[in-house]
Amino acid sequence: MHKLDKTIVIAEAGVNHNGNLKLAKKLIDIASISNADYVKFQTFKAENLVTKKVKKAQYQILNSKNKNETQFEMLKKLELNYSDYKKLKAYSKKKKIKFLSTPFDEDSFDLLKKVGLSIIKISSTDLTNIPFLQYISKNSSNKMKIILSTGMGTIPEIKEAVKNLIKFNIKKNNITVLHCTSNYPASDGSLNLNALTTMKNQLNLKIGYSDHSIDDIASLVAVSKGATVIEKHFTINKKLNGPDHKASLNPKELYKFVKNIKRVNTILGSYKKKVTKEELNVKKIVRKSIFAKINIIKGEIFTKNNLTIKRPGTGMNPKKYFSLLGKKSNKKYNKDEAIKR
Repeated sequence: MHKLDKTIVIAEAGVNHNGNLKLAKKLIDIASISNADYVKFQTFKAENLVTKKVKKAQYQILNSKNKNETQFEMLKKLELNYSDYKKLKAYSKKKKIKFLSTPFDEDSFDLLKKVGLSIIKISSTDLTNIPFLQYISKNSSNKMKIILSTGMGTIPEIKEAVKNLIKFNIKKNNITVLHCTSNYPASDGSLNLNALTTMKNQLNLKIGYSDHSIDDIASLVAVSKGATVIEKHFTINKKLNGPDHKASLNPKELYKFVKNIKRVNTILGSYKKKVTKEELNVKKIVRKSIFAKINIIKGEIFTKNNLTIKRPGTGMNPKKYFSLLGKKSNKKYNKDEAIKR
């Protein structure tokens, strides 16, 4: 089998820019320095996303200073416009990191298409939003790639989502599904990373992981289970006001996170069981060969009493030991001399 594909790391800036373009650019700087492959934002129009009176989710209430504002009021302050995204995409290119975003409504999807994105991330919140999935499918080219988060979802729901994504133009092999636990932060007991194996076996798709846990352990495990994409929230400062800052990595944590993910890729290596370059010299020293246990005269019969197996492994392979027993020595051997035949 072949070498494992490199895991793609998405540094999820999300709405941690707090609606400020300068802050958004600083987030791109951090993602670039961390060596992440993508920096990702979230694109929406509050009017299209929530009703004006809907309450905030529990984690949004806990992580925000203003406990009384509605979801609409919170999200309205976090919007960016087309000009902003165009600038952020150009800035990302300048910083040598790829730009990505999640649209939460049809207008936002159209905006990102206009910006020039060829990869779209779909949020767990839209896993069962069939009209939206079909809109994306119908209005994409057959080269469009989709990353689909599956938080709060079941296998039948994921299959239905994929069915609708490929209904028109999107190809199945261009879809990656991310296992996800939709809580911020998600507790260890809720992560259920064995579901990655189930998803891989039942969906026949590339798999990944959107990590909402507090550190990097879950993502490292996910990579070892075959995750080809890892997504993780980050922020400039966890103390900033906003729904996602507290559950995000700070800049130093993000740098370490990406470094560890890439290290796991190196550690996993290939599927082939082989002797590595580092082992070759060790192999010669620590493997064993057949030696004379005592002095042996020419013509003497080899027995268990005059043969032994010791390091180094530069002589006759021990697997030939039994075939030597009962044979005559064709030369004289001193004690601890390697047997040759």
